[in-house]
Formats: sequence, C-alpha cells, structure tokens
Amino acid sequence: MTAPGLSARLVVTRPAFRLDVSFDVVPGEVVALLGPNGAGKTTALRALAGLIGLAAEGHITLDGRPLHTEPPDRRPIGMVFQDYLLFPHLSALDNVAFGPRCRGASKAEARRVAAGLLERVGLAAQAGAKPRRLSGGQAQRVALARALAVRPRLLLLDEPLAALDAHTRLEIRSQLRRHLAGFDGATVLVTHDPLDAMVLADRLVVVEDGAVVQQGGPAEVARRPRTDYVARLVGLNLYRGSGDGARVKVGELPFSTIEQVDGPAFVAFSPAAVALYRTRPDGSPRNLWQAAVEGVERHGDNVRVHLGGPIAAFVDITPAALADLDLSPGRQVWAAVKATETHAYPA
Repeated sequence: MTAPGLSARLVVTRPAFRLDVSFDVVPGEVVALLGPNGAGKTTALRALAGLIGLAAEGHITLDGRPLHTEPPDRRPIGMVFQDYLLFPHLSALDNVAFGPRCRGASKAEARRVAAGLLERVGLAAQAGAKPRRLSGGQAQRVALARALAVRPRLLLLDEPLAALDAHTRLEIRSQLRRHLAGFDGATVLVTHDPLDAMVLADRLVVVEDGAVVQQGGPAEVARRPRTDYVARLVGLNLYRGSGDGARVKVGELPFSTIEQVDGPAFVAFSPAAVALYRTRPDGSPRNLWQAAVEGVERHGDNVRVHLGGPIAAFVDITPAALADLDLSPGRQVWAAVKATETHAYPA
C-alpha cells in the first residue's frame, strides 16, 4: 500500500547549478526548506508546483499519485507566493473564490467556500475589500485562504512572511502556525529565516548548494548543527575533528566533552559558554587555548568578540567584562570552555 503524503526527489539541472534534493512529508506535517540565498529552495518549490521541469531521475508522488508528469493546473496544490499576487481588481472574497470557479464550481458555491475560509482566517469583515485596502498581514491571510480554497493535498509557501514588517510578522507568524495546524495535507515552506522555520515547521530540511546537508526536528537541528551555515543560524561555534572517547581533537587542540564519540566528530558550544582571561587561569579543568582578538562588536545587550588562533571562535561577554579585560584587536587572551558546555556528536 502506498504511503500517503508527499515523496519527492527534485532534480533540476542548469548550466551553472544542479539541484538534487529528496524528502518526504506526511499528511498534517509542515516541512521547511531552509537555506541561504541561491541554495535552490525556491527552485525546489517551483519544481513541486510544476513551474520547472525535472530531470529524468526526479520524481514527485503525492498520496500515491505521480505528479511530475502532470501539468501545473492538474496538480492538487495550493501556493502562497512571496508577494501574494492577489488580483488587484477583485475583492478579497472573489480572490479566494477564483480557484473553485476555475475548477468548475458555481459562482454561489465558490463564494460560499471563500466566505467560510475568510471567516476562518479572521477576515470576514474584509470580504469586499480590494487588495489595495488590505494591510500586509491581511493580504497574507487572503493569499493563504485562496490557496486552501482549491482543497489542495499539498500546500506550498514561498517566504510567506518576508513582505511583512517586523511587528506584523510577529503577529502573523503565530496566526499562520495555527492555520497550518488545521490543514490535513502536506505543507512545504521555503524560508531563509531560522525563526520562521523553527516556529512554523515540524521538520527542517537544510539545503546548501543544491543539496540536503541536514534534516530533522527544529530542536535536533539547533542542538546538533552539521554545517557552518546552520551553526551560524542557531548561534553556535562548530568544529570538525576526530573523536576518541570523551575527547575530540580539532586540529592540534583537544576538547574534553561529556559525550563519548569515536572517529569523525563535530564539537559545538555557545559563544556565551566561553570565558576569557588576560592571563592563563590556574587549576582550571576547562578546555583552554590561547587566542588573539580579531574584532569586537555590539551583539544585542552584550558584546561579541571575534577570536583567531588555533580555532576561530565567537565569544559573547558583557560590556563590563569588555572594560575589565581591556580588549582590542590584536590583544592576546586565554579562552576556556567547560567540558559540560561542550557537545560532541558523530560527523
């Protein structure tokens, strides 16, 4: 029996770029494709929608039905575009009713479906408004309602919060999470914003240079990043080395950890876990190395220190600590991290 939901291998070849990513999405699940600009996320979404053709080895199966051979208008897909693309001459109600009308519903039936969806997203009072009269958050919800109006089995969202200002984004993010939780099909979300991904998605698929480099639940990806890009997103220092029990050697620098790992391994720790000293501390059981200050910058309420040396590292300290240490570029310091703050896992 074929498993329900989405199963896809998306292979798109261009002269200077190749996308080859595989992932599954079960019904009711939200999967976020997360990655830097140019990684291939939007290409993947457009391939799912049928707007870009797949290479011969690619395939898309939805609820047991092959989709990659179907034209876009035959695919049971709803899509929310980054800039929403609402029809400017239609009211919110008729924007949402457009999909059902295209699929053969009567005007009355299409408007009934649209009215129900607008009420569901909290916009019943704006049913008669044209897009130019809607706020960014309202337009986003109309676009979501329009995508759901065709009763899709796959919902695609391309940077759905990118066009919103910071205050509106905070409000709409939580609303969107609730609306997605009520959708019983598969959802694929594309974003470069880690907060959007962490809040909205049940699972992350991290894409870099056209390939999947990591996937898993948000907490697992944040706790055990596998690339520098992911480590930067979640705010960790990340290194690759060789494990031998409770010790991982990164270059010539050994790190003691609380985890046991043998062979190729990652070591990760928070910038806030690093302590800095002007002189070598005595009798410390911590991982310890000498480094040079390469830069200092504000980081929220704290100060971020960039270290060079045997390993490059970010360190977060308070402004008071910065003054006490008298840090400036070029100064030599000692850096220390407790073994209990140093996490190791297989590479």
